[in-house]
Amino acid sequence: MRLDKLLANMDYGSRKDVKALIKKKQVTVNGTVVKNSSIHVDPEQDKVMVNGEEVIYKKYIYLMLHKPPGVISATSDEREKTVVELLSADFQHFKPFPVGRLDKDTEGLLLLTNDGELAHQLTSPNKNVGKTYYARIKGKVTEEDIETFKNGVILEDGYQSKPAELKVLSSGDISEIQVTITEGKFHQVKRMFEAVDKKVIYLKRLSMGKLELDSSLRLGEYRELKEAELKYCQSLK
Repeated sequence: MRLDKLLANMDYGSRKDVKALIKKKQVTVNGTVVKNSSIHVDPEQDKVMVNGEEVIYKKYIYLMLHKPPGVISATSDEREKTVVELLSADFQHFKPFPVGRLDKDTEGLLLLTNDGELAHQLTSPNKNVGKTYYARIKGKVTEEDIETFKNGVILEDGYQSKPAELKVLSSGDISEIQVTITEGKFHQVKRMFEAVDKKVIYLKRLSMGKLELDSSLRLGEYRELKEAELKYCQSLK
């Protein structure tokens, strides 16, 4: 990779800015001051430093966000605040995007990355990666509902969902449930309950596959994935 491209990718400015850093003798490769911004370096092998600070190259970033309600799962929008706007500039310059979507009023686990292959593996219905949600439901959730979800719910447009695992945590006028689905149709969980004459009044995603929401993350907070979580993601690719 060209040195100027590497430094531009790591947010040291444009290629013009990088040339200015080199002109000021502020860039070294393996201890040697660089005079040419177009030289090729190996980010995995060569030690690149700017103003005495080592450049740690990342091709991809993987962020776990505890999505708050009121923001949309998008990279940009003219009217609404997006999940990407919750990130610091250090992460935004990687141009991450949300993996799948959570409705504006839904909270919980959302992965943001610039790794398109992983995003496909996590969201493709053919990959059968389970997404588990906790919800509060207006209406009594019954054993019959559990069986209906197990067989696939017929939505209002005639589409039959893939089988889903529904667990009742408490049942009454307001029921508490966990549900695991392996696809992500628009408003799917809400539509599935509407199909059995009930209404979702609160929805939170707890997990995607083996990625579980970090309970220490408050609404709107995020962190990079830990090593074990990264290994799981790599195993999907």
